[in-house]
Amino acid sequence: MAGLSPQITNLVIILVMMQVSKRIPMEDPQTLMLIRGGYILSNVIIISIYAYVHFLINKKKDMTTLKYVEQPQMGSTEEPKLVTTTNHKYDVEQMKALYKAQMMGVGMMAVMHLYFKYTNPLLIQSIIPLKGAFEGNEIKIHLFGQPAIGDLKRPFKAAAGFMSGLQGGAAPTQDKKTLEAAEKAGRGGAKEE
Repeated sequence: MAGLSPQITNLVIILVMMQVSKRIPMEDPQTLMLIRGGYILSNVIIISIYAYVHFLINKKKDMTTLKYVEQPQMGSTEEPKLVTTTNHKYDVEQMKALYKAQMMGVGMMAVMHLYFKYTNPLLIQSIIPLKGAFEGNEIKIHLFGQPAIGDLKRPFKAAAGFMSGLQGGAAPTQDKKTLEAAEKAGRGGAKEE
């Protein structure tokens, strides 16, 4: 499925796995334990990948200065804020966000499976987050050694999605004009340590 966007491939995976899950005897305790084991293994692999990439980030410790203007959340009256940090600090913050998102996904899946007794999502959630882990910017840069240019240039653009516009502001900007305007206005600019 090379060349297709991650959203399209995720949709295809969901549709295929929904059809596959209809043919799997979920009532069978052995089958259910295998599905649970696959889900747990998938999450262990994801956390292991994140921990290894986090280790690589700390080992490299890229102290190159990174300046960008962080846009406020949609509907907020706040002004855009100038952020001065380092590539290392930025990468560590991105990794923390990945850990948090993964743990929230596990928590939601635990509620859906243990409380509401849904089993079909375990199959889908064993594959999509694992696929997403390998598509992450930090993983592409530090694990696969891709250069931090284009879409991988820091600060990363927010992933396009249904909720992305509501959850945060516009993508951080790094153009010279916006940086100079934020510096002149004195909005933020405190170096993050």
